[in-house]
Amino acid sequence: MFVGTCKITLHIAGNESLKGKRSVLKPLLARIRQQFNVSAAETADQDSWQSAEIGLAAVSSDRKYVDGLLQKAVGWIETSGLGADIVDYEIEILSV
Repeated sequence: MFVGTCKITLHIAGNESLKGKRSVLKPLLARIRQQFNVSAAETADQDSWQSAEIGLAAVSSDRKYVDGLLQKAVGWIETSGLGADIVDYEIEILSV
């Protein structure tokens, strides 16, 4: 079994409140969960207005599938136009 995790650092340009940040992240996380069937949550920078860190996780018996799924999720965020730009991301695949 393989467990894939992805840590993504986001920048939310022009945001001036935590409420505005939430209005960007909530639909972004919901659509990621729905489209890619992965776990997704905000994992750090909860008090920062213009930056966020989200984590994604997926489990499969196929290492390539997990890696490809997380890569597709990152690519989708980059092109989604939902108001969050990727600053950095890191994918890690663990064999359990």
